[in-house]
Amino acid sequence: MKMENPYVTDYSNPMHWLSLPAHPSKPVDVFYVYPTVWAKVDPAEPNYCSIDHPGMHQGAASAFSSQATAFETTGNLYAPYYRQADGKYTLSLAEDQRWEVVRKVPAADVMAAFDYYINNFNNGRPFIIAGHSQGSNVIMFLLSEYMKTHPDVYARMIAAYVIGYPVTAEFMATNKHLKFAEGPDDTGVIISYNTQSPKVVPGTNIVVANNIGIVINPINWKRDETPALASESLGSYMPDGTMTHFGKDLNFADARIDLAHGVIICSSVNDKAIYAISCGLDLGVYHIFDINFYYYNLRKNAENRAGRFPG
Repeated sequence: MKMENPYVTDYSNPMHWLSLPAHPSKPVDVFYVYPTVWAKVDPAEPNYCSIDHPGMHQGAASAFSSQATAFETTGNLYAPYYRQADGKYTLSLAEDQRWEVVRKVPAADVMAAFDYYINNFNNGRPFIIAGHSQGSNVIMFLLSEYMKTHPDVYARMIAAYVIGYPVTAEFMATNKHLKFAEGPDDTGVIISYNTQSPKVVPGTNIVVANNIGIVINPINWKRDETPALASESLGSYMPDGTMTHFGKDLNFADARIDLAHGVIICSSVNDKAIYAISCGLDLGVYHIFDINFYYYNLRKNAENRAGRFPG
């Protein structure tokens, strides 16, 4: 099963792991892949960062703290560092080109990391895969390629939280070994959504573009357009104005699926306030907070699915 590739990062080196539990105590693991946290400053820089880039390490630690911790009550958290593609460069490409850029380096690294994790750390435990943005794009390669050729490993997957990157009907049709979640309880499934304001003009969300994702509502866990009020949410995990301190925020984010455009519409938040802390994304694009808006619902759902596995 071991993958041999001299062009990927060596994950036998513990320095190449963001999170590597020394004494895993839970019966379930979580394999987390962080979002885009690095951008080149000089246009002459390579389009991929090095595995030991200090800025990338700092951003990865921040993302881990605000995102991966949603799953810490469910499992032992494993998270590799990986050589990221520059976010602006990647988003400027056509979809097929973007796919290839991510496949070439980031996905190759993460698949090598996952293979090393399975062979050296997992010890046969069931696991959850979770990621966001570029991390979710990478996870889609892990699901479509690695799981297809390792059905014994896939049989232990409780769920894959592929948040912040559209999982399309075309992707699912091409990968018939995969299943998308139908509700809050099924296992071996993909959970995915992208979040935006109702004011966003279709096709102008640079993260989603014209891709129509399959979506599940992270509050009521339905696949139809039944709205879930903010009062129904278990809580968001939101930062202060400096983006340094996060805390629980009740009655903050609602959720309604827009089936025609394959997104979650959130209409209860102040879009200008979110824009001010959204790292340059357009007004109404809530991508940075896809996980944070529904943090405590994701936590409970991961616990629920883990408890029901292998049901």
